[in-house]
Amino acid sequence: MARGGLIIFDYLLDENEDMHSVLLTDNSTLLVGGLQNHILEIDLNTVQETQKYAVETPGVTIMRQTNRFFFCGHTSGKVSLRDLRSFKVEHEFDAFSGSLSDFDVHGNLLAACGFSSRLTGLACDRFLKVYDLRMMRAITPLQVHVDPAFLRFIPTYTSRLAIISQSGQCQFCEPTGLANPADIFHVNPVGPLLMTFDVSASKQALAFGDSEGCVHLWTDSPEPSFNPYSRETEFALPCLVDSLPPLDWSQDLLPLSLIPVPLTTDALLSDWPAANSAPAPRRAPPVDAEILRTMKKVGFIGYAPNPRTRLRNQIPYRLKESDHEFDNFSQITESPTGREEEPLHIVSKKYRKVTIKYSKLGLEDFDFKHYNKTLFAGLEPHIPNAYCNCMIQVLYFLEPVRCLIQNHLCQKEFCLACELGFLFHMLDLSRGDPCQGSNFLRAFRTIPEASALGLILADSDEASGKGSLARLIQRWNRFILTQLHQDMQELEVPQAYRGAGGSSFCSSGDSIIGQLFSCEMENCSLCRCGSETVRASSTLLFTLSYPEGSICDKTGKNYDFAQVLKRSICLEQNTQAWCDNCEKYQPTIQTRNIRHLPDILVINCEVNSSKEADFWRLQAEVAFKIAVKKFGGEIKSKEFALADRKELRSPEGFLCSSIEELKNVWLPFSIRMKMTKNKGLDVCNWADEHELSSLGAPSQWGPARAEEELGVYVYDLMATVVHILDSRTGGSLVAHIKVGETYHQRKEGVTHQQWYLFNDFLIEPIDKYEAVQFDMNWKVPAILYYVKRNLNSRYNLNIKNPIEASVLLAEASLARKQRKTHTTFIPLMLNEMPQVGDLVGLDAEFVTLNEEEAELRSDGTKSTIKPSQMSVARITCVRGQGPNEGIPFIDDYISTQEQVVDYLTQYSGIKPGDLDAKISSKHLTTLKSTYLKLRFLIDIGVKFVGHGLQKDFRVINLMVPKDQVLDTVYLFHMPRKRMISLRFLAWYFLDLKIQGETHDSIEDARTALQLYRKYLELSKNGTEPESFHKVLKGLYEKGRKMDWKVPEPESQTSPKNAAVFSSVLAL
Repeated sequence: MARGGLIIFDYLLDENEDMHSVLLTDNSTLLVGGLQNHILEIDLNTVQETQKYAVETPGVTIMRQTNRFFFCGHTSGKVSLRDLRSFKVEHEFDAFSGSLSDFDVHGNLLAACGFSSRLTGLACDRFLKVYDLRMMRAITPLQVHVDPAFLRFIPTYTSRLAIISQSGQCQFCEPTGLANPADIFHVNPVGPLLMTFDVSASKQALAFGDSEGCVHLWTDSPEPSFNPYSRETEFALPCLVDSLPPLDWSQDLLPLSLIPVPLTTDALLSDWPAANSAPAPRRAPPVDAEILRTMKKVGFIGYAPNPRTRLRNQIPYRLKESDHEFDNFSQITESPTGREEEPLHIVSKKYRKVTIKYSKLGLEDFDFKHYNKTLFAGLEPHIPNAYCNCMIQVLYFLEPVRCLIQNHLCQKEFCLACELGFLFHMLDLSRGDPCQGSNFLRAFRTIPEASALGLILADSDEASGKGSLARLIQRWNRFILTQLHQDMQELEVPQAYRGAGGSSFCSSGDSIIGQLFSCEMENCSLCRCGSETVRASSTLLFTLSYPEGSICDKTGKNYDFAQVLKRSICLEQNTQAWCDNCEKYQPTIQTRNIRHLPDILVINCEVNSSKEADFWRLQAEVAFKIAVKKFGGEIKSKEFALADRKELRSPEGFLCSSIEELKNVWLPFSIRMKMTKNKGLDVCNWADEHELSSLGAPSQWGPARAEEELGVYVYDLMATVVHILDSRTGGSLVAHIKVGETYHQRKEGVTHQQWYLFNDFLIEPIDKYEAVQFDMNWKVPAILYYVKRNLNSRYNLNIKNPIEASVLLAEASLARKQRKTHTTFIPLMLNEMPQVGDLVGLDAEFVTLNEEEAELRSDGTKSTIKPSQMSVARITCVRGQGPNEGIPFIDDYISTQEQVVDYLTQYSGIKPGDLDAKISSKHLTTLKSTYLKLRFLIDIGVKFVGHGLQKDFRVINLMVPKDQVLDTVYLFHMPRKRMISLRFLAWYFLDLKIQGETHDSIEDARTALQLYRKYLELSKNGTEPESFHKVLKGLYEKGRKMDWKVPEPESQTSPKNAAVFSSVLAL
């Protein structure tokens, strides 16, 4: 900025750079630093970046300079001294354990203030750290009487320090002396806090900036000199807030003349001529279109439900008509109100965001079958970061990915490949019931890269639909492929790939994901000096790059999708790059040549603004006109005769049954790619009637032979992920997936292919043209998946269960203080391994991670908006038969890294510290370790006995076949009656008083086993249902009389399974 405040130039930095400090090293050089691991040097004459210095400790927030060093203050509390020429670290002071607030240098002294770490967090340290730069060591710290936030040396006759607090207190003292409380002054800021402070070069003036934007100037004389060659300063108008008296508007007799008004002979602006003014009532805004659509009339009065698109008692008015160009296409207005010139685009019901309605019974009475009449499993959306449900479904319906991911198992606690394999196994077992990816998303939240990429949304952002879901899912798509590739690199499955080119393509360190998705490329950089650099690389997906100028071109030039795809794959661009020959950055031409095409082609559409959306819309219109012209001239009517419709073809050559199916279609169902001899790539749209003979292949060759001999590959569209723009719900993500024959064969026993819409737990078959129709007003493409034809024949699709019996054997505890005397279970021996049909008593205890969100209706009833998020804390399995029946073989406490808001000790028996590895005395383990044990028991075919197992398995995130679950809740239950607690059943049938003070999972699991034995005894192994029905009637009669409460025991001592523990110790 100039001296008068005018802007001379702006220098735009990258979006991801967060700059905090600048330092003018000389008249033309500026250093800029911030919260990243480099510092930029900018030439003020040419306004260009000249150097970039690496910083070992990221986060340079303060910079100072002397004739010996550059001084850099870091967010970690350190101050580093760097060489003036090379910027290398010469020395480092570790000033504060928390963070650095400010520091200054004068002569041979360095003084710093900051924050220290305390038990409750960071606290302002009232000791200033002082360092001697001659001996490079700390000297006696200086204690001050204010909370120091800023400090500066004011060297006049002595090296005085000015220490400033954010509340406005100012203290002066010597750096090597003692601070005197009498030297404290106070700045009266207009705002509540001081935000900055500095001293003039002449040391005659101090300037304070507060949070209200006011600058306070202190001087030692009426006319100070600010610098050695000071000119007269032009000050802004003084702030009159402190000098004007306050006015109390409640006093009617208060004279308004207290506010000074300047005397003038000219007419005031408020003295408007009557001829130029006329009363104009404010135009009422139009009624919300959703209200008009849902309104029912009774007489002349209309009734409609409140769409809740506006806050109560607030009505917006459009003060002026203006068209706003949003950078982000997915940014949608809060409501269609006031958009008369724009048509209202109604989102089809099946594409709208689906929500679960919760009742007193939770999910038990929610009808998922209403939304999904297929045998495929949907995914529940109420879990944090469940926006990726559609992409999980896409990966699942890729047969090689489904099989090979389930064959993966490693030792990492949070491995996304393992958790995705467990989730795929649940989707395989489900017969139309929805699953939830809670364990997968739990591992996802622990990955640092996911947080750094902004993929982990806060609950408020996810609920309100803030941010661009299209950009988010495209970043998630790239992240998940990269993460799965890294997770599976350690696991070699060389027999999985059986393609002819597999040996040359797959390296020893490559993974199955790399074999499926990776595309090998050559990146060539050609400098204008003639030197060329070739570098080999690979990518797991491509991003569409649209033709330059075509986005703004409204003339209707036709671009095939294949043309745009080829441009995106074989990308050519001009950019600045380092040239070793020229030894400087030079304009270079960078081109990309393909060496090997992937088996699965993944494309991010990058439709993130209205310009790209207009390009898709324009190309779809051009393609529609071309298709109709080929049929028979111009479009005259939307309706065609049935005989005419049968002959109508799309641009790709596919038969269409209706003219409407060609609208908004630009995407081909198949594309052909051919590798040319000069490392080029030929891409074109492909139709089913095209023959390989047109490419020079003999008629007897199949696709596999053509690929091997000619390098010709045909890719079929398998999935499209779209962003639904819905102003009422904030938008959502859905997927169109072409489900293959193998999935239909497993689920329905038929062999055919069908397109389906996957919208969380809503699954519905659709026409194939619906998968490629994109009405850009509400349905925007985000991700495309193309697969090579006959992909499944290239891979070994056998699933070998990687979970072995060794997971049930003894394992070490994560807890440091656990001793053998505290062991509450005996692991299974080799001769005790469970067999098919064996009984296992199971019980689990949980803690709460997020509280339930509910609202009170006007009639006083409570409505659950979002259920509480639970996490399993303890899992117990007891033997159901044999000499050691009733003795636990699993009693694992589950370590968690997430914050627990409620341990539910009264119901779970879990106390704070039981899940902490540092202080716990329990057998602590990871959720993955215990999950593998339960998975092995399920896969081996045991039968689980417990009370309320449906909720237990749901929170643990396990899908158990119904014939392997024996739940005492339902065994002792009459239709349309209440569920009975385990405590009451144990008292009534077994004469046991359990759960006295807290719940104990060993006690509960053993009691459930005994109740099952009692059930078999009373029902004669299920052969006499009538007699057992009488027993249940007596149970319900007794319960009603006692109000379902167990009489209190005479003594409060709980049995605590004394007999069992004695038997455990004896063993």
